[in-house]
Amino acid sequence: MLQPISSSPSRRTLEFGIYRDGDNNLDAIQENAVSQAVQTSARDSRIQFTVEDTTATHGSHIHTDLFTIDDGEIGRVAAGKVREMSDEHNLAAFIARTLDNAQASGAKQTWIELVDHGGGDGGGLQTRDGSCMSMPDIAKAIADGAALHEKAHPEDTGRHVDGVVANQCLMSTMGFADALSHVGVKYLAASPETMIAPGVPTNVAHDIAEHEDDPRAMARAVTGDVMQSKFDSAFGPLRPAAAFDVLDLDATKIARADSAIKRFNDTAADAAADPKVRNAIKSDFDSVDGMVRFPEGQSLPWRADRPAIEAYDTIANDGRLSQGVRTSARAASDAVHDLVLAHRESASFEPFDGAGYRDAVGPTVHLPTSHRQIDPWARNGVSETKNAFYDAVDQDKLVRAIA
Repeated sequence: MLQPISSSPSRRTLEFGIYRDGDNNLDAIQENAVSQAVQTSARDSRIQFTVEDTTATHGSHIHTDLFTIDDGEIGRVAAGKVREMSDEHNLAAFIARTLDNAQASGAKQTWIELVDHGGGDGGGLQTRDGSCMSMPDIAKAIADGAALHEKAHPEDTGRHVDGVVANQCLMSTMGFADALSHVGVKYLAASPETMIAPGVPTNVAHDIAEHEDDPRAMARAVTGDVMQSKFDSAFGPLRPAAAFDVLDLDATKIARADSAIKRFNDTAADAAADPKVRNAIKSDFDSVDGMVRFPEGQSLPWRADRPAIEAYDTIANDGRLSQGVRTSARAASDAVHDLVLAHRESASFEPFDGAGYRDAVGPTVHLPTSHRQIDPWARNGVSETKNAFYDAVDQDKLVRAIA
């Protein structure tokens, strides 16, 4: 018979899981996530880290290390053959192990950080063949991991992943927010743009522990730490992101946003039967720059990932369009804005030739305005349209009407 985990009184406030997939060109630089965790835990005893690290940095061959970090010390180390980090079952097992440790340490919250390449609504945790683990699979793994923990430890029913930090490019999207909300995740901390590795500084764990009872203060501290950080590079000190969000994934708020976006999509798609209206909507969306705002990014698929709030506001302010279309766009903008707990952006992001991001507030939405922008990397296994959000809000109906 399984014995309950002892959760004696503890100093721990936060269990922070780091899931780092280093089987690629980012291995060495993203190792900073682990070294920063050691430093953070030495300064803040309220945090324990549960780490699964696939890497070649500590040996000649790629392998996977499992360990914990608390009070600045690495413990419970297990090293073995390389694991496929983009496998749903492996991620689920990590989630369960992190929740087990959270129970044992008496942690009040559990967050996880996903460290790898990311592809927006195309997914994250890059696979060996260069595609990505899909958003639905990431969300399912989080739910499955929580179920594994609950099955093994029914005395701890209700413990789950409270927040996700996406230390990956382009993961502040409505699609990812929607998928995570549906499996009980409360917060998403992510960038709508590409990130400069090593990306999110691990001291955001301190911000989460410091403001455990004040989500807005937590979110402001997290976005501040990310956007104020600088990392050394061959080109000089660089900030990790052009923009960064912390989103509130409250189920009621997500449902309201989904409903408002669907209403706008349906209204705009029907109105676009008129060629003049179609051209106006298309030109409005085209006027809102998508992500990957640097010259070499012209051929990348995320040019169609546009800041949702700015896109809907542009429609709402277009006097060429009917009041019905404009009103539904304003409602969609307001509902998405309600998800944004905190946001910071760069007016001039030097690594991207000084591209501006003042309009990149909140999550993106996949808004192609031409056929070539619709899943241009689908042949590589990266699809931004094969997810529940895209279907639920009738995004395809709008895209077919204007693209």
